[in-house]
Amino acid sequence: MRIAVFVDGANFFYLQKNCLRWWIDSKKLLDFITERYGDIVDATYYVGVDSTKNQDDYLKFLMNIGFSIERKDLKTIIQEDGTEKKKANLDIEIVLDMFNTIENYDMAILVSGDGDFERPLKLLKARGRKFLVMSSQGFVAKEIREVAGMHYQDFQNLRERLEKDQRWTLDREQGIPPTIIPAAPLPPPTPRWA
Repeated sequence: MRIAVFVDGANFFYLQKNCLRWWIDSKKLLDFITERYGDIVDATYYVGVDSTKNQDDYLKFLMNIGFSIERKDLKTIIQEDGTEKKKANLDIEIVLDMFNTIENYDMAILVSGDGDFERPLKLLKARGRKFLVMSSQGFVAKEIREVAGMHYQDFQNLRERLEKDQRWTLDREQGIPPTIIPAAPLPPPTPRWA
């Protein structure tokens, strides 16, 4: 079976940091997908890039293991209280790529729990395409879980198979795990409503 993998980079990062509280080895993830589901014909990692931060090493690592990278500059949003929030929403790019390449794959694997993907997943199903959603309980939107049904894989059940051999330190400024250190506990989870 021909597999296309679509990774919502921001959702994937915060899933690991705030929900799982352990780091997924992206190479092990691709290997797992190949062994379990079929040949990966395309794997794309969608990421918001902050021009003031250096994310090149992490993105090069992803490219070296087989991912294509779709980048979008982060935008600064001024909130009502005057604070700034940086965001780069790549949902549209993911959906466009899913449907523009639909003839190239038999099954789409979406690594995201974002509720915005409810309608695109329904459309994939209507077009006769198989799909799988990979996320985790407490981070996957109810709508996505309902659409996916049995086509859902919870990362909690794959910890033994996918966890990095060593934990990554968090560079909160950069927003990516840049360096490896010996295993150490992660900080307590941040409440999703904070």
